[in-house]
Amino acid sequence: MIMDRDRHSPEISKEKYIELVNEIHKLDYHYFVLDRPLKSDYEYDQLWNQLIEMEAAHPEWIIEQSPSRRVSGEALASFRKVTHRFPMLSLSNSYSIDDIAEFEKKVKRALGSEDPIEYFVEPKYDGLAVELVYEHGLLKVASTRGDGSVGEDVTHNIKTIRVIPFIIEALKQVPVFEVRGEILIFKSDFLKLNKEQEEAGQSIFANPRNAAAGTIRQLDSKIAAARPLRFYAYGIGQTDGFAFRSQHEIHQTLKKFNFPVASLEDCSVCKSAQDVIQFYEGLHQKRSKLPFEIDGIVIKVNSLNLQNELGLVARSPRWATAAKYPPEQVETVIQDIVVQVGRTGALTPVALMAPVKVSGVTVAQATLHNQDEIDRKDIRIGDAVWVQRAGDVIPEVVGVIISQRPPDSIPFKIPEHCPICGSQVEKPPNEAISRCSNKRCPAILKESFKHFVSRRAMNLEKVGDRLIEELVEVNLLRRFSDFYKIKKDQLLSLDRKGEKSVANILESIEKSRHTQLSRFIYALGIRFVGEQTAKSLSTHYSSFQALSHSTEEELLLIPDIGPRVAQAILAAMKDEDFVCDALELETKHLIFERKESLTGMQLQSKTFVITGTLPVSRDEATHWIEAHGGKVLSSISSKLNYLVVGDDAGSKLDKAQKLSIPILSWEDLQTMVQTSKARE
Repeated sequence: MIMDRDRHSPEISKEKYIELVNEIHKLDYHYFVLDRPLKSDYEYDQLWNQLIEMEAAHPEWIIEQSPSRRVSGEALASFRKVTHRFPMLSLSNSYSIDDIAEFEKKVKRALGSEDPIEYFVEPKYDGLAVELVYEHGLLKVASTRGDGSVGEDVTHNIKTIRVIPFIIEALKQVPVFEVRGEILIFKSDFLKLNKEQEEAGQSIFANPRNAAAGTIRQLDSKIAAARPLRFYAYGIGQTDGFAFRSQHEIHQTLKKFNFPVASLEDCSVCKSAQDVIQFYEGLHQKRSKLPFEIDGIVIKVNSLNLQNELGLVARSPRWATAAKYPPEQVETVIQDIVVQVGRTGALTPVALMAPVKVSGVTVAQATLHNQDEIDRKDIRIGDAVWVQRAGDVIPEVVGVIISQRPPDSIPFKIPEHCPICGSQVEKPPNEAISRCSNKRCPAILKESFKHFVSRRAMNLEKVGDRLIEELVEVNLLRRFSDFYKIKKDQLLSLDRKGEKSVANILESIEKSRHTQLSRFIYALGIRFVGEQTAKSLSTHYSSFQALSHSTEEELLLIPDIGPRVAQAILAAMKDEDFVCDALELETKHLIFERKESLTGMQLQSKTFVITGTLPVSRDEATHWIEAHGGKVLSSISSKLNYLVVGDDAGSKLDKAQKLSIPILSWEDLQTMVQTSKARE
């Protein structure tokens, strides 16, 4: 059953836009890097659509770190980084067959033609995207998508997958041939794997995608070799000496080179949007019978010439889209609602439910977010509810089945006192979240310490959640600086801590002393200060001490900091214990890396629109401009810096001339960058 949900347009403001950017970055990090999604695909897509709508309505708000400027995800520090020759792009998503017809309209508008368009459609695999680089027929490097431009070198694990060719005889004379596809695990293999994990007393995986992604990111290839990984190819990167004409031809060539590809029954060349819709509905009917998980179909304009002509919009190709299937919803009962306390003191209600299988995974709990969300859906203990998962890790309570509500049911309210320390709970008038008022609450301390040691923060690799819990309980950990004061004999006195494990912990702590100012600022857990904001602060301030003396006026001059973030930073600086601890860390325990000077940013802070046919493809031009620090926009406005024109330029050229916007040819732009480099 798919339930209708009210859609309310968010109140639009620059501050809301910045908050949305930060939230999507957080969701991207948990999904692509940690493989632990915080929201369903459906919820994420709604937020993404809000972002695109805001940026379309207010292009002057667009900031460099907007998720729309780059593909999601980033390379793990544990692996060597690999730069993709051509970016690995993300696709726009939809959940309605109406959007398929709308996609065709957009394609025809962009091409300025009503001629029939041919499409190549195939399953949207629910796995991990990778690129395989063959040099003279030999598999040399395999990498994850990462942030689209730079991925993780996972060659050692990819080579353990037997379905991936190690040598391709037909490519021995070809310098470079790049193959792109998806790593996944079949449903039946996933069930066996989880059974083995359970019997071995290890954690089970949430779903096949989670298992595949986690396996590929293992440093020990023996783990990958022992797990049932599969691979399906669907595209290419650089291919020296090949001149493909269509997506279907690429598919057939990959098949000829013995790569697993979608079967003839699971992919198709469609002559119209109506044919695509029929394929979409037909594959949905047989979805449960497929050996692997899919969450929709991928639709690509078949002609590569048309693909090049269509180019990109934001982070996505204009010539491709993903049509997803609606989330599966299952009925269950909420047996209890518990309230958890997080790092910032936020009280989060969590529904404990009668276990139920959703999309093949047993679900027993779901976050209810906050009191406003509970009130909006009127969720109560004892309610029968609809739960959906849509292939994600974190399920959602979609709605209540009022007809089955018990007669003695009462509304649920988040307690007025912290369930951990008993302190008064505060709820600022403009916020949806209730918070514990006690900064020394054990729950807040534990979660703050867990954030401090996390990989993207101070990266104390061997200091896990359980150790932090123990250290807090025995009063060895009360401030951040205590991590760097812990002695060997103190660790040895803890349960199940031997010489080797203690040595590893101390080595990890010692290694973390060498860090970057931005990571340190992020690790401190100042409210609203995520990784990107921390980087902006470290660029503006030379030290935490300098930051601690900042004023609101100074902070507001930093591009991605608004009043709300500035006030949160100033509030943190009024906490004497917090500031003293941070200064002790900075002056006595940490060694900061010297900042690297920016190079290759000759177009920084400049905006461009491309029109007409350039000597290179639209994708290549966009990538080149972005690589030199510029932004490529889709529409003309008075704030645009330059219009880059090629042959057969259309109405955009006329509009730019009326607005007196400088006009450059592709050669002019390259000359401008070379001249700038010569001056540096």
